[in-house]
Amino acid sequence: MGSLVMEPDDMASYASSTFHPEDNFSTICMSVGKINSRGIFHDDPLNFSLPLLLIQLSLASLVILFSSRLLKHLGQPSMVPQILGGIILGPSVLGRTGGFTEHFFPLRGFIILDAIAAFGYIFFFFLIGVQVDPWIVKKIEKREIIIGVSTVALALVLSISWSFLVLAKITIGLGTAGSLPVVATAESALSFPMMAQYLTEQKMINSEFGRLALSCSLASNLFSFCIITLTILTNQQSGERFQMLKTLCSGVAMALVIFGVVRPMIMRMLKRKTKGESLTEEFISIILVGVLVAAFASQALGLHIGYGPLLYGLALPAGPPLGSAVVEKLELINSWLFMPLYFVKNGLVTDIFSVDFKSYLVVQYIIAIAWVGKFIGALVSSVYCSIPYKDAILLGLVMNVQGVLELGMYKMMKQAKAIDHEAFVVMCISMLLLVSTTSPLIRYLYDPSRRYAVYNQRTVMHLGDNSELRVVACIHDQENVPTMISLLEAINPSKRSPVAIYALHLIELVGRSNPLLIPHKLSKRPSSNASSSKSIVNAFRLFEQSNSGNVSVHPFTAISPYVTMHDEICTMALEKKASLIILPFHERYTTTDVWEAFKKGVKIMNDNILDMAPCSIAIIVDSGLLHNSRPMLATWSSYRVAILFLGGADDREALAIGARMAGQPNINVTMVRLLENGSIASDNSMERKLDNEVVSKFRLNMAGNYRVKYIEEVAKDGTGTVAVLRSMKNNYELIIVGRRHEKKSPLVFGLTGLDEDKELGEVGYILASSDFRGNSSILVVQQHSIVWDAKDFTVDMSREIEDEAEHLRMYRVAA
Repeated sequence: MGSLVMEPDDMASYASSTFHPEDNFSTICMSVGKINSRGIFHDDPLNFSLPLLLIQLSLASLVILFSSRLLKHLGQPSMVPQILGGIILGPSVLGRTGGFTEHFFPLRGFIILDAIAAFGYIFFFFLIGVQVDPWIVKKIEKREIIIGVSTVALALVLSISWSFLVLAKITIGLGTAGSLPVVATAESALSFPMMAQYLTEQKMINSEFGRLALSCSLASNLFSFCIITLTILTNQQSGERFQMLKTLCSGVAMALVIFGVVRPMIMRMLKRKTKGESLTEEFISIILVGVLVAAFASQALGLHIGYGPLLYGLALPAGPPLGSAVVEKLELINSWLFMPLYFVKNGLVTDIFSVDFKSYLVVQYIIAIAWVGKFIGALVSSVYCSIPYKDAILLGLVMNVQGVLELGMYKMMKQAKAIDHEAFVVMCISMLLLVSTTSPLIRYLYDPSRRYAVYNQRTVMHLGDNSELRVVACIHDQENVPTMISLLEAINPSKRSPVAIYALHLIELVGRSNPLLIPHKLSKRPSSNASSSKSIVNAFRLFEQSNSGNVSVHPFTAISPYVTMHDEICTMALEKKASLIILPFHERYTTTDVWEAFKKGVKIMNDNILDMAPCSIAIIVDSGLLHNSRPMLATWSSYRVAILFLGGADDREALAIGARMAGQPNINVTMVRLLENGSIASDNSMERKLDNEVVSKFRLNMAGNYRVKYIEEVAKDGTGTVAVLRSMKNNYELIIVGRRHEKKSPLVFGLTGLDEDKELGEVGYILASSDFRGNSSILVVQQHSIVWDAKDFTVDMSREIEDEAEHLRMYRVAA
């Protein structure tokens, strides 16, 4: 497997491409006195080791950062600017400029650069191990195994067959010719960790397609690992069979020690540390020292330097608390300081102009055959497994993804003499071309909203009077619980119309690749566990017991990155056929009466849900909790709710929610309808008709209910609307309003653009602003309006109005 960190072939390639080939570079002299420079006025700082290393670190990080910013809008994964940055600093681009390489990357500095790059490689393997859950292998189904094995098998058969056919027809260099079967094998392989990293970067990891691709890649990875291992071992010379046996035994023994001895020790230490206390710096330091020990053991046993750290990372428990803490400590500095040197080191020995054109075409041809084989293998097997055709095409593209692990594998094969230098350069170039061209195509084909397709509206308004209301309630921490439970109680669960609550405790995913959805059981006794999830579960358990028969609670914990957390929430709403998702607002009031962002990613999550949810959404802005700490609605003698109605689908949904609340005996509901000069404010005749029908239905149903009031206010423009809103300040505990309103309506004239983040809409933003700060909480409602046509899966927005009209016609017939 190779035991050298310093690779003589790299040194020779670097020297021959930069300096005179006839020079002897078997020995590199470094002066022990030339460490720190006395300054530019005394001598050249680049002649000293420390200033040279600092400028190399700076150049590597800046070039890769610049490339990343340049390619960001093209949807390129992080691997593309990293490899491109290394090539830019190498002999292919800047190295062709006279004096650049001799000054900034001289041969005497190559040893230090290579050693630090090895640190980046070590910690990269460790971080991959930490973020991957090895037990996901238990979740692989027959379908994923068929697709994963078929993808690699077809690529192997096609590429290896064509490699031997090419050897028989075309004459090329002896080294490149011997590399073709190995190139075919390597390009047919697949890497699960790189797939997980790619899907995470492309925000696809939580989707159903992402889970399918992840499972298929794991099956492919296991199959590929067996093939690649056999390929490397069979390329060993006959006199090294005993050495090969020792290497295999050493690898197995190291795995047994890490998983059989080291992992149980860490788990015992972790159990003692997590009982009521956070992880100490000393404990995390011990874990990080273990990475270095694992790398040393790999080198001492003649194994690949990343083997031990990878196994050690796999042995650690993924996710919080340990996995998250380790990733937070290492990921930033390793990604932007150490790993750039690794890519620069590879770029320094990758001269794309040194490859013979004929050899390039032959090797590239074999690589292209492997790509086509993987694509067709994934496509055909996916269609056979009844996967939609578009998803099958997308899966075929994704299964060709490559990354740093493949680059390391190419290096390992080159070091083992399985491939020559020209083949290595072509494989690196091809990796860059493949990922950079397929990524925009994948982003174009992937439609995340299609996954949440429904064929009728899922709203509170369209729910039958005696139907069960299913709600997905999202909680970030214990502060959200009192407001959420009070709101759910206000919705008026009853025997005729019970409420099923799917409580999702949302935890940001750090320190693992695959997200988790953990179901909880409601025990009869409160849990003594001090974790935040258990406390939230206990609160909902008490709520269910106090509303026995009217409320059913199904608690879950969703652990996922915030950028893809919407997938977990929307999937839950889709599968449970929910009519409403309740989300906390992404900001909270502080004791100094100013808004403060709760967590950076919450707004991203809320925006994604507003765009993709398969049902209606309500965002709760809790601005009254600081003054009113009564957690249960039953403790209120009179809970005042206002429904602000300007017109439109969202306001009609808000009215439907308010109508349910009117059934609570201690809730007083006031409907405030804004009219433009005494008439309905809408240019759309169908919208005007729907608004009138809904309001008439509300007034008819509430006739005789002394706790319900109906008020009409007249406003000429946005200024009049603001005056009405100002008059409502501190008069209600809860104000319900729709999120979207007709832009041309005079009632919102001058208000457009006030809502900077678009999360609450213009009216909701004004009610939640500091100028209107009071004891009132705000509930901003968005009605579900995206309905898909079952025949061709195209969005038909007009069905929203048609469905509402049909709903109202049915109501009139029933009346």
